[in-house]
Amino acid sequence: MGSDYVIGGVFSIHYYMHTVQHNYTTIPEPLRCMGSIDSRQLRFSRAMIFAIEEINNSTELLPGIKLGYQIYDSCASVPVAVHVAFQISNGQDPVFYTNENCSQTGMVMAVVGESGSTPSISMLRITGPFNIPQVSHFATCACLSDKQQYPNFFRTVPSDQFQADALAKLVKHFGWTWIGAVRSDSDYGNNGMASFLDAARKEGICVEYSESFYRTHPRSRIQRIADVIRRSTAMVVVAFAASGDMRLLLEELSLKPSPPRQWIGSEDWVTDTDMLRFSFCAGAIGFGIERSVIPGLRDFLLDLSPSKVAASPVLTEFWEDSFNCRLGKSENSTWGPVCDGTEDIKTLQSPYTDTSQLRITNMVYKAVYAIAHAIHKAMCQETNSTTQCDKFTRIESKELKKVNFSRNGYDVSFDANGDPVARYDLVNWQKSESGSIELVTVGYYDASLPVGQKFRINRNLTWVDSGTQVPVSVCTDSCLPGTRKVLQKGKPICCYDCILCPEGEISNATDSPDCFPCPKEFWPNAERDTCLPKPVEFLSYNEVLGIILAAFSIGGACLAIITAAVFYRHRTSPIVRANNSELSFLLLFSLTLCFLCSLTFIGAPSEWSCMLRHTAFGITFVLCMSCVLGKTIVVLMAFRATLPGSNVMKWFGPPQQRMTVVSFTFIQVLICTIWLGLSPPFPMKNLTVYKERIILECALGSAIGFWAVLGYIGLLAVFCFVLAVLARKLPDNFNEAKLITFSMLIFCAVWITFIPAYVSSPGKFTVAVEIFAILASSFGLILCIFAPKCFIILLKPEKNTKKHLMNKNQS
Repeated sequence: MGSDYVIGGVFSIHYYMHTVQHNYTTIPEPLRCMGSIDSRQLRFSRAMIFAIEEINNSTELLPGIKLGYQIYDSCASVPVAVHVAFQISNGQDPVFYTNENCSQTGMVMAVVGESGSTPSISMLRITGPFNIPQVSHFATCACLSDKQQYPNFFRTVPSDQFQADALAKLVKHFGWTWIGAVRSDSDYGNNGMASFLDAARKEGICVEYSESFYRTHPRSRIQRIADVIRRSTAMVVVAFAASGDMRLLLEELSLKPSPPRQWIGSEDWVTDTDMLRFSFCAGAIGFGIERSVIPGLRDFLLDLSPSKVAASPVLTEFWEDSFNCRLGKSENSTWGPVCDGTEDIKTLQSPYTDTSQLRITNMVYKAVYAIAHAIHKAMCQETNSTTQCDKFTRIESKELKKVNFSRNGYDVSFDANGDPVARYDLVNWQKSESGSIELVTVGYYDASLPVGQKFRINRNLTWVDSGTQVPVSVCTDSCLPGTRKVLQKGKPICCYDCILCPEGEISNATDSPDCFPCPKEFWPNAERDTCLPKPVEFLSYNEVLGIILAAFSIGGACLAIITAAVFYRHRTSPIVRANNSELSFLLLFSLTLCFLCSLTFIGAPSEWSCMLRHTAFGITFVLCMSCVLGKTIVVLMAFRATLPGSNVMKWFGPPQQRMTVVSFTFIQVLICTIWLGLSPPFPMKNLTVYKERIILECALGSAIGFWAVLGYIGLLAVFCFVLAVLARKLPDNFNEAKLITFSMLIFCAVWITFIPAYVSSPGKFTVAVEIFAILASSFGLILCIFAPKCFIILLKPEKNTKKHLMNKNQS
């Protein structure tokens, strides 16, 4: 019985073509296939026959129309595929399947195939001008979406562009930034890997190596690539390869022990159950076409009677390879025992009989139905309850573009580029309890869903070496917070050194490319990943130095008060009366203020304390110096008064002494007033002395004002010292001029050493030096001038007599 329409089918049933060495002196041998049969591809071809028979038995689709088929083996090679394309175009050729249901009388309306992208492209160059539509079940190259070049091409399998994007997102999802890449040296591998690498680059993934190979390449090239994989540092290897090519590489890798590698596979090989025998690839993951169920297919595949097998050379070869026997009329008459008829295909463990993972098989099934629906739309009209179909000789590509139907719950349609909606299962090679490796669906990728929802993992994965922890594959471990990435010269961006952030800078994120400085009043912690407020430092009452200085200050004030009390108690005694008691009490009062003013330098500076500390210090010290100066002048004047006819004391009596003290002090008050009025001291956070802490100090406001105050005190001290030196040998009471000279010597020595110490002391020690100078000079004055007198008053009262004074003066 003849067929009305013929559908062509082209599959890579054999692994490769016999390579002919042309010598150009003899006629080339005819093209022939080599290697073993790919039983998975054989299942594809049988699924096509099953679909056609199912359609022929249907009363709804193409009623009254008989479909036939012509199925060819391309051997996954371009020369054979081109040869097949010419046979399809001219319609005269021998076929693998010949029986009463298949006739060569009909024209080839459309082609299902080819299994590979490169052979498909080769065929389209031939069949394109004849407008023969080609619907592929497995040619995934994104290049085939170009309708300018391939207007008659359609496919039921998604474009590799989607798979490449999905693989890049998968690699990124698990944090792998350092990978190896291998690919088939074909349009499928080269274009797919190019798309993947482009997507991976956008995701920040680096590639250590990228190698290509093909099944017909010499073994030395396969060995070299296997060695590259063994020597590499990348744990993860992405393989965009056809299963026929990948089989050779994995066989080569299995010959020598190799470091464990986490394989990421393209759908061509990662869902091929024949590849599961490579147990060292356990844990491999990749995207595969959705798993499906085709009712009745398994029974059809197992229904191989001896007559059916004998009628087909391909089935004969498959039978003999599977059962290691030869059929009676086989060409392999010298190989193996004769098949005795006990062979049962139901017991055969082969990808041909394995229908648990129908993925690409369903793509073949859908391709046949898509062609049938296109023919139906072009040739059949529904009138009332009956369908009437005409018989034409050709359908056009535009009929396939309109196809939109559902079969066994799976939708079939094509977009403007002839591509279906991209949906993938995420599959994982997991070891079963029996030790064998199984394909387990652990997630999905649906390109039709919104961004962020396309990729989903819904089951636990098993990794390389049956691990449950996600393997790490990075060129350099992540840089911790507190460090920054510095790229290694001549290396990809994923290879870098981690450098500690510079002083004063932090990074608070992993793999930070830069460190950034802390704000002015902050400083990094030890790890340099957080900015902490800088500690504020000032001389406080809570620290040892502050407590000691405060104690000496209060102690000195108490000493001055006690001295004043002693002098007051013995104010009528000759020694007190002889030493100008009024100036002595005023000096003791000013010394008390000098001791106490040092307390204003301790504690946190405030606006008032800053103004008070310098002015109080300046004024009290001038008051003190004025008193000492007054006492010195009194000594000089007293001596002059003892000369005959001298009336000097009349001109420097108590009123003049008071006026001198007030006048000298008033000048300092005037200096301080001008200072405070124009540019007063103020509290300031000093950020320059120490980088890591803040010094809270009193800024001088005007350095001229500060040094004017000090200079005036120094001027009085020097003047006092000169006068005391002049009067040191005069016969005064208890040699007070000598005591003043010594006290002024100490005073000047302290303040001369203060200047360099003050300028060079950092932070709070500047304040400590100033307090020390105030206390040292104050103690020098009180001890030198008043200690000897108190010693005589309290311990040597016998010397505190007018007679003793007179005797001493006369001596």
